[in-house]
Amino acid sequence: MSEADLRRVADDAMADLDRERAKLGELGRLWNENTTVHAKDRSLSMTVDGRGELLEMAFTGGKYKTMPPAQLAHVIVETLGRAKAESMAKISEAMGDPAIPGIDVAGLASGKVDPMEMVNSLLGPMLDGFGGLEALGGTAAGKPADNGRRKSDD
Repeated sequence: MSEADLRRVADDAMADLDRERAKLGELGRLWNENTTVHAKDRSLSMTVDGRGELLEMAFTGGKYKTMPPAQLAHVIVETLGRAKAESMAKISEAMGDPAIPGIDVAGLASGKVDPMEMVNSLLGPMLDGFGGLEALGGTAAGKPADNGRRKSDD
């Protein structure tokens, strides 16, 4: 590979990284944005943050007082599921397809992807030639060499 080819590959990689960095900036903005969803029967509403975590649940009128417990539980669970799905849809739409294979920004945002495992899967093969992550103070599983203990745990 010529020097010009190497430079082009490096420039392309940096452009991809810049696009992903911009997506992460948008993700930060979305995390601060709330979503409110009403139950289909309008008996309650729920507000979740940009990560889909419940911030508020408000009952509308007195209908909830006459609902059987199982029905009320169903309405709560269904409404919360819709609120989380709407929040995650906003993130997925903004993030689009990753420019760098192996980066799941929506998965990171939702908590379904462990950041250390993702970093390990991206950098692990590259670091194998340097003694792997263990040589840098980590483990192959991406966990700290101290098994996650803090000094205060000893």
